[in-house]
Amino acid sequence: MLKKLLLLLCLASLVAWAAPSKGRKASMKKKAAPVAEKTVEAPAAPTTDADEGFVSAPESAPVANKAVEDDDDEENVEASMAGMSAAQRRDYLSRKKFEEEQRLDEYANSERRRDWLKDRLIFEVGLGSRMPFMGESGMGMGLGAGIEYITRWHIAAFASFGFLPKVKDSEFDYMKLEGGSGYKVGINYYFFPKIPIHLGLSASYGTVYFDHDMEPDETGLRSLISVKGFQFDILVSYLSNEWYYLQFSFGMYYAPDLKKSPDKNPSFKKTKDSRTELEDTYASRVVNKPNGMDDKGIVFGVTIGFALPEFFPDDTEKRRRQREKDRKNAK
Repeated sequence: MLKKLLLLLCLASLVAWAAPSKGRKASMKKKAAPVAEKTVEAPAAPTTDADEGFVSAPESAPVANKAVEDDDDEENVEASMAGMSAAQRRDYLSRKKFEEEQRLDEYANSERRRDWLKDRLIFEVGLGSRMPFMGESGMGMGLGAGIEYITRWHIAAFASFGFLPKVKDSEFDYMKLEGGSGYKVGINYYFFPKIPIHLGLSASYGTVYFDHDMEPDETGLRSLISVKGFQFDILVSYLSNEWYYLQFSFGMYYAPDLKKSPDKNPSFKKTKDSRTELEDTYASRVVNKPNGMDDKGIVFGVTIGFALPEFFPDDTEKRRRQREKDRKNAK
């Protein structure tokens, strides 16, 4: 009997000790209820002896936290739109959408800005060596226009056509300098696509150099001497996602024809020996150049242009253009 009584007292003590523990668990369940209601319960995994005494974190906790954050954002948006008219609501939602797209594209746009060169078509006008030739006397630069296409590999093909106007000789009032035209074709390679200033290398072929015959004809016109050759330039260009384009070039030309013998050299002419008048001799056609025109020399030029937008834009660039269009329409 005494044993039964002691056993009953131990059981009562155990029940009294366990009751507060159950109360604490119930209160914890009440606090976790709002989150638990928004999660999807997964089937519990079978427990083993090794799992006893350990409590694993629920796998749906990140999903639950995100759901709570989304609900908070929705509540904030609804609170912000409280008391607005329909037009104000549309304007507010449109602005929120634009800000969200801008935020999502922030990194992509920073990556996009590193390549402002690819798939660009440029219409150019300029003076000097690339438009297309340099000169020695009188009108020292040719005026021309050209077109250039930069591929996604930053290799560009270009062609230009230029002319020299017929002008009055700056040294002699009674003489004129003959005008002419020329062309140039070539390829460029650009560096540093991450910044608007791009260095480049260029190789081209076409009209590279000219001068005028020192002896005028019967009308007082000094004829043009132009030569074809190769040209190699260093380019400094400005090109971003905007339309404007600016380029400075500095390099050298090489005209193989000016390296030939006098009878095949365009800067020499055949004359009669004044003493015998029987032997043909060759004399330079240009002023102060006893050996004719130089077969190589330094050239430079400046070019401005209009750059069309990228021909094959990615999705990020399309969204950027659409946002710019929306901003313009909203003004």
